Amino acid sequence: MTTAAAGSPRTYQVRTYGCQMNVHDSERISGLLEQAGYVRAAEVDENPDVVVFNTCAVRENADNRLYGNLGHLRPVKDKHPGMQIAVGGCLAQKDRGDIVRKAPWVDVVFGTHNIGSLPVLLERARHNTAAEVEILESLDVFPSTLPTRRESTYAGWVSISVGCNNTCTFCIVPSLRGKEKDRRPGDILSEVRALVDEGVLEVTLLGQNVNSYGVEFGDRYAFGKLLRACGDIDGLERVRFTSPHPKDFTDDVIAAMAETPNVCHSLHMPLQSGSDDVLKAMRRSYRSEKYLGIIEKVRAAMPDAAITTDIIVGFPGETDADFEKTLDVVRAARFSSAFTFQYSKRPGTPAATMDGQLPKQVVQERYERLIACVEEITWAENRKLVGETVEVLVAVGEGRKDERTGRMSGRARDGRLVHFDAGSLAGTIRPGDIVHTVVTYAAPHHLNADGEPLSHRRTRAGDAAEAGRSPRTPGVLLGLPTVGAPAAAPAPTTGCAAH
Repeated sequence: MTTAAAGSPRTYQVRTYGCQMNVHDSERISGLLEQAGYVRAAEVDENPDVVVFNTCAVRENADNRLYGNLGHLRPVKDKHPGMQIAVGGCLAQKDRGDIVRKAPWVDVVFGTHNIGSLPVLLERARHNTAAEVEILESLDVFPSTLPTRRESTYAGWVSISVGCNNTCTFCIVPSLRGKEKDRRPGDILSEVRALVDEGVLEVTLLGQNVNSYGVEFGDRYAFGKLLRACGDIDGLERVRFTSPHPKDFTDDVIAAMAETPNVCHSLHMPLQSGSDDVLKAMRRSYRSEKYLGIIEKVRAAMPDAAITTDIIVGFPGETDADFEKTLDVVRAARFSSAFTFQYSKRPGTPAATMDGQLPKQVVQERYERLIACVEEITWAENRKLVGETVEVLVAVGEGRKDERTGRMSGRARDGRLVHFDAGSLAGTIRPGDIVHTVVTYAAPHHLNADGEPLSHRRTRAGDAAEAGRSPRTPGVLLGLPTVGAPAAAPAPTTGCAAH
């Protein structure tokens, strides 16, 4: 196609890079464009009328990836007059007008604080035949007030806060997302209920630091209260959250997890390093003893809890002894999974100018040793589940080999990936349905269940998947919270979310 025919709606495509925050922001971008009359382009359409890049500034080579993709798109745009390209997200917030200078065929640049401006900026750029660059320094409206086109019929992201008040030396997020802004509890619960009304079974509460939620209105126990309130929502079967910061983790949150039936016994809590000296250099305001103490309390309250983490290898100044301490913490913590990263400089962060930057070969060797250590532990932990019955929420896209193996895939309540044989139920199980099955094999990163499922429960989420419907939430136009006690509001966002 060239451009949309006169009178027909313009098509769009959103390309997302980065953390869960960016994925959820892309759902809002899609919701905004569809509210403005755009139609999502078919998967096979290589020439949509609008292409939106929602970028990340945290991942390695983020700049090269964006500009490489923009370069590939330039000849496509040249052949299709009227096509528009927009760049948003964290890299747009950081690079601003530099994007148009480096790639003058880009039509719109918008930041993390003004997603809602995109449809107007696209129209203005078309009218003026000139690039529109609009970057705000702070939020004008909370992103969750925007319409959202949800990608899943069974699981939904719900932002409880945006921004971060921490000053980790390796992280650029606070300068791009701003200081923490908390939503009112009533607004959050309203959005959760709206999703459940659409058939969603699982909700993940999102924040750069979810367990500091409440800092704006002065309630350090607000996050535990929010978890308990989610337990009172009929039809909500699973509640998850990401990511907490160890410095803000309270016993009240552990109690809320253990005592609220629909809160999953899974915890993603970034470690980053097991060395106290490195943690200090990172400005991570906890030490390894406190971290392991939290895990001990979690396991005492929930023996079946699956704990995952983030670890950075090769931070400036990290010694062999520091790295060995990280391995010691990994062995003590017995993680069910770990996201591991080789440190790389991020311009604009204090760590980028620190002394003691390590040679690539040293970082690579330590990284490979860390991977081997983590996988030895995760495999051993997974083998403990062979013969156990697991409840699986059937998913889409989790099993890349499902078509070849004839299996289906989903997540157990503890977050582990399960590939299962549908047996005689093949053809009747839909994404969003619930299956109980027995684990027959364990690998470091997944479980297999190759026997006949013990049970299959059809759900409204499965009905929606079968009908090709996606949940849509219109947004809750109640604005930002104010400082002080939370108002009695009508009962109702990482990567970079890894803090």
